[in-house]
Amino acid sequence: MDYQHLILRQEGPALWVTMNRPERLNALNRALVEELRDLFVGLYWRHDIRVVVLAGAGRGFCAGLDLKEREERNAPSTTGERLTGQRRISEIVIAMRRCPQPIIALVNGPASGGGFALALASDVRIATPDARMNAAFIRIGLSACDIGVSYFLPRMIGASAASEYMLTGRFIDAERGRELGLIAKIVEPDALEAEARAYLKDMLHATPLGLRLTKEALNHAIDAQSLEAAIAMEDRNQILAAQGENFREGVAAFLEKREPNYS
Repeated sequence: MDYQHLILRQEGPALWVTMNRPERLNALNRALVEELRDLFVGLYWRHDIRVVVLAGAGRGFCAGLDLKEREERNAPSTTGERLTGQRRISEIVIAMRRCPQPIIALVNGPASGGGFALALASDVRIATPDARMNAAFIRIGLSACDIGVSYFLPRMIGASAASEYMLTGRFIDAERGRELGLIAKIVEPDALEAEARAYLKDMLHATPLGLRLTKEALNHAIDAQSLEAAIAMEDRNQILAAQGENFREGVAAFLEKREPNYS
């Protein structure tokens, strides 16, 4: 697929993805929705890419659904067509959680509505001081429960805090996001890439299989029915990860105090 609104830059095992509609604060038009879904669905099968960095061009991460485009285009006429259109968007966050690569979101400026969902569906969020996130859907006549936000947010910050922001549509600024554990680091805009590279370096210190299995196990452990269920999955992962040369290389690199060289 030829991307019109995504800029991709692969550096070895890292893929840098930039949403590129800066004149619209990277709002999700139909083309960008299709491109994001295609990208993250395809990443499931990519073993050459081990970590993804997701950012927005210009002064915003993603302002959510492009309402201007929606008004200009003919709205779907049937409930079935509307549901299909809705699922074209929601499938993006499902694919983001399903893809085995950890996703680092660089949240600069606003991340509203669908942009908020993209940030929440990522694994680590690094923000600039002017970052602002909110469930904007409730402010335009819809429910705040959309595109996975009602799943992600209570699990990340607790039901009480999630209710505060989802029932009001209020913004979570960068400092409040860090207090709630939603944001890992706050850095100036010119330091975003360097901070992302620091996380990349640490993540790539893991074996390729160990990194993939860790993301998978974390996703399942959140909804595990019991401690025993989570540990059974962990036991399986450890046995799988201990097979092959990469495990031995990881141990050797640790003992020799050097960077690992994984196959």
